[in-house]
Parts: sequence; structure tokens; C-alpha cells
Amino acid sequence: MSTTTHPTTEPTSPGQHTGPAPTTVSPAARRGAIGLGVVLVAQLMLVLDGTVVNVALPHIRTDLGFTPAGLSWVLNAYTLAFGGLLLLGGRLGDVFGRLRTFEIGLAVFTVASLLGGLATSPAWLVAARTLQGVGAALAAPSVLALVTTSAPDQAARNRGLALFTAVSSAGASIGLLLGGVLTSYVSWHWTLFVNVPIGAVVLVLARRFVTETPRVPGRFDVVGAVTATLGSVGIVYGFISAADRGWTAPATLVSFALGVLLVAAFVRAESRVASPLLPLGLVRNRTRAGALVIMALVVGAQFSTFFLVTQYLQLVLGFSPVATGAAFLPLSLAIFATSRVSARLVATVGPRVMLLVGTLGLTASFVWLSGISTTTTYAGHLLGALVLNGVSAALVFMPVTVVVLGGVDRSQAGTVSGLLQTAQQLGGAVGLAAIVSVYASRSVPGQFVPGVEPAFRTSAAFTLVGLLVAAFVLRPRPARDAEPQPGPQPEPAREPVAVATADAAEAC
Repeated sequence: MSTTTHPTTEPTSPGQHTGPAPTTVSPAARRGAIGLGVVLVAQLMLVLDGTVVNVALPHIRTDLGFTPAGLSWVLNAYTLAFGGLLLLGGRLGDVFGRLRTFEIGLAVFTVASLLGGLATSPAWLVAARTLQGVGAALAAPSVLALVTTSAPDQAARNRGLALFTAVSSAGASIGLLLGGVLTSYVSWHWTLFVNVPIGAVVLVLARRFVTETPRVPGRFDVVGAVTATLGSVGIVYGFISAADRGWTAPATLVSFALGVLLVAAFVRAESRVASPLLPLGLVRNRTRAGALVIMALVVGAQFSTFFLVTQYLQLVLGFSPVATGAAFLPLSLAIFATSRVSARLVATVGPRVMLLVGTLGLTASFVWLSGISTTTTYAGHLLGALVLNGVSAALVFMPVTVVVLGGVDRSQAGTVSGLLQTAQQLGGAVGLAAIVSVYASRSVPGQFVPGVEPAFRTSAAFTLVGLLVAAFVLRPRPARDAEPQPGPQPEPAREPVAVATADAAEAC
């Protein structure tokens, strides 16, 4: 998006050169531009941290002695804390101020990165990754609000939102490449150390160049945050325990039981507290709930791609960490390229059609990946599956966002957006735990391939369930079943899509 400036000219005497005066940038605009850059650097750091350690997983496993299933905690510790506390982090930002909460979260994240880089045992690294997730949960919800408040005008705000989208999309790819470079040429420890100088610089500049947001008085649903997070941890630990100890082991059964009880306690608490972390009315809508389930299933299946393929490339095909990071570029570029047109596709064919095509494509890509073996080549097998996976994933993400945010009151838009991110993080953690549990149950010591086929077929089962949800749960209800609304009625299918995709189309 571009803006047109109208240059001003000074009166000139005859013979004097006439032309536009030099354009000057106001101090407020300069401060806003720097503030926007500072916040976007922090966003990039938070996004890439979800993938930067992926390439280093084989080195981390060898160095610290993780079990095949236990290695998934390097990813899941971060995503569980991030997803479980995300809604609480957003609420803290409302009450205490977005900038203050952002600074506290970023400081926690930076210190945790330093501790993680110093890790010498699995427990130490997992604890540091958990603390990183806590910091990210505090900082991330404030980023988008600070992007908009740092902009001096609407044009700058739109540019900021477009940059935010680009940074968020590119973060995963940059994380994979950066992780490969650091692991190859320095050490896996630097996949965590790299956050320390970046975080320190952002903290110094944020207070100077970023404007604080107004505070909104309110209460905190601490019980909801604790039960949601611990319930998710219990379920994930149950899957990991099943891989290491068996499905009937006491630790496995107790973990699943506690997880389910805590999730039930969370639902009960949300129906009783005055300021719930998750207003249950938002998920009673069948269409929105179905879209959130699809997002959780797809992200859970996608996590297996990064977790398993990064190890396969290095342990079986002998790729270096740098080559492994580069091997994922076709997937990332496919997501990016498809995302450029997905907003317009939603408005043209509707979100349900895109979800059907996207989940079908993802299912096919996971079945394709399940066929890899010790004789498979990257160009002959993996490349096509990764490109199909990227295109299909991009066809899912945009319409899910449209469906989840469609028809939401502006006052609840932030809560619903946080709910979508929570579904991504917790769905990814639980899904990865389940898939890795299947992989570990079929693994053979010293060999990587034996568990890959059932693991990727489990991923395919996840996205196949997502396809069924899109086909049957997101099916338009007959007009007679629609809830009557006061006042003039908009067109049933087109209006929500057009409204929900307006900003996305502009950002693209």
C-alpha cells in the first residue's frame, strides 16, 4: 500500500529553480516508525523460536540424552506454556498496559533463553523452554496492539499490519535456517543464546520509542489459566508416558485422568467466574467451535512434519543442519505464495470449500510422507510432499481465521483472536505428543525409520478428521434453524465472509 505526498513549494524569484521542497519527517512519525520496527523484531523472535530448535533436535538428543519421546518436550514445553497462558497474557495487557506487559514478558523470555542455552540436562532445558513459553504468552498478545498504536496514521497502521503478517509468515522459515546455521557453525546452545542480545536491545528501545496503551480495569481468571495449562500438560504427559512406559502404566493412566479432570474444572470455572478467561458463549457457536477444532488438528499434524522430517533428513539422509533448514524452504514458500491469494479465494468460493480442499491435500501429503524409507531421496519423494503440504496448509489457515472471527463483536475480537492462537499452540502440543507416542511405540533402537510410517499415518488421521468436521459441522444450517436477529438481516453466507476478509485482503 502506498501513500501520495503533495510537496510544498516556496515562493521563488524569477530565474530561481522551482521544485518540490525536501520532504521532512516529523519527530512523531520517526518515533512511530522506530517503535514499529522494535515491536516487529520482538514478534519475529517469538515466532522463530517455535522452529529455531527443530533443526538442532538430533544434536540436543545426543548431547543431553533425551529419549525419542522425551525429545518432544523441547518443543511441547514451550507451546504448552505459551498456549495455556496466552489468554491470561492478553488480559494482563488490558489491565496493566500493553507495553508494560510486553516488557515483562520479553524480559522473562530473554532470561529463559539464556538459561536454556546453558542447559546441561534434559530437565534443565525443558524447564527453560517452559519459562520461555511463559514469557512469550505475556509478550505476544501485546504485539499486535503495539503495532497499531505505534503508527501515527491509518496508512502507517495498514503498513504495520502488513509487515506484521509478513514477519509472522516468514518467522518459521527464518527459524529453520538460523537454527541450521547456528547448529552447524557454532553449537545448538546458540539457538537459544541468540535471543539474549536481541531481547536486550528490544527492551532498551521499547521504553523509548513505543507508546503505552490505555489500561482497562478488570479482574483476572487465574483459576482458569492454571487449570487450562495443567490440564493440557497432564494430557500431553500421558501420551509421552504411554510411549516410554506403556498405555496401561499407572503414570500414564493417572496423567490422563488428571488432565481430563483439570480440563473439566476449567470448563466449570469459566461458567461461574465474573470475568472468565474464555467466555463459553464464544465456543457454543457450532461453526466457530468446528473451525477451532480444525485448527488444532491441523497444527498438531503439522508439528509432526517439522519434528520428524528434520530428524529424518539428518539421521537418515545425512543432511547438515544448514541443508536441513534449507530443505524446508519449498514448504514455507508454498505457504507464503498461497497465502497471497487465499484471502481473495475465501471471498470467491467461501471458507468451507477451501477447508475441504486444504484438509484433503494435507491428508494426501501425510500419506505421501508415510512412505519414506532408508532409500528415499529428497528430490524424488520429500520435495513434492512438502510443497503439497505447504499449499494445503495455507488453504486452511485463512478460512479458519475468517470463520472464527466472523460475526464477532468488536469488543470480543481480541479474546477470540487469543482463542485462535491458543487452539494453535495447545493443539500443536497435544497433537505432537500423540503422534510422537505412536512413533516411539514402533521405533527400533538405533534406527529412525520404523516408526515414521505409523506416525505420519496418525497425522493423516488428524487431518482426515478435520476434513470430516469441515464437511459435516461447518455445513450451512437451513434458514429455519438460524437464530433470529433483531433489525435488518444481512445476506447469510456472503456478508460475514466479506467483512472478515476485508483486512486480510488489504494486508495481502
